[in-house]
Amino acid sequence: MLRPRIIPCLLVHDKGLVKTVQFKNPKYVGDPINAVRIFNEKQSDELMVLDIDASVEKKEPDYTMIKKLASECRMPLCYGGGIKTVEQAQKIFSLGVEKVALSSAAIENPGLVSEISERVGTQSVVVVLDVKKKLFGGYEIVTHNGKKSTGKNPADMAVLFQKMGAGEIVINSIDQDGVMKGYDIDLATKIRKQITVPLTILGGAGSLDDIGKLISNFGIIGASAGSLFVFKGVYKAVLITYPEPFVKDELLKKYFAGFEKK
Repeated sequence: MLRPRIIPCLLVHDKGLVKTVQFKNPKYVGDPINAVRIFNEKQSDELMVLDIDASVEKKEPDYTMIKKLASECRMPLCYGGGIKTVEQAQKIFSLGVEKVALSSAAIENPGLVSEISERVGTQSVVVVLDVKKKLFGGYEIVTHNGKKSTGKNPADMAVLFQKMGAGEIVINSIDQDGVMKGYDIDLATKIRKQITVPLTILGGAGSLDDIGKLISNFGIIGASAGSLFVFKGVYKAVLITYPEPFVKDELLKKYFAGFEKK
């Protein structure tokens, strides 16, 4: 039976692991390879790694780094950043990555989602939508690390990408990024009502209770987080963490059971 997933998200900038706040001021927090090793030990459900430089700087994916990440990773690995062609995606899969994440390239060329999913299967294609609140209400998708407005509605685009063959949609809330005050439940609700493929929510988790509330609302969902798993305490000391297996099991048992009773 399917269960909710708790997914660390690692951002790579200048080959280092960083954390941002509302997509700004990347703070170096360590080496991504070391982080992968720690998440292996913590038995993470899966891992998402996003290179935030590649698309903005129009670079190819860093295959050397990806190969190192995949060779170390003992859990399903999703990689995103700089993927613009089927050939690039296939090369990344050949290095041992289970899923590729498309973002700005999918917005600019939705057909790319279909091309890759037809070649490798929908289960391996993820579309990440970076979403920001509009000044006078509603939401829109932005690209290039929050710098480029598209005017596109995230719910509409999620439906489109599901039709195009995406096997998973990730909603990344820019407003909640790094703030650690909880997920945007309203945004998650709008998307969940429109699609049937797996959905993962990223941005805002500041505690395991925030993850629990997301699961309580939506049941089978991916709860992704960055700051929660790399910072410790009010002064945000860098410490890679992940709930111990028994803690995670109790969390899922409590909140998912509550969802099933609704």
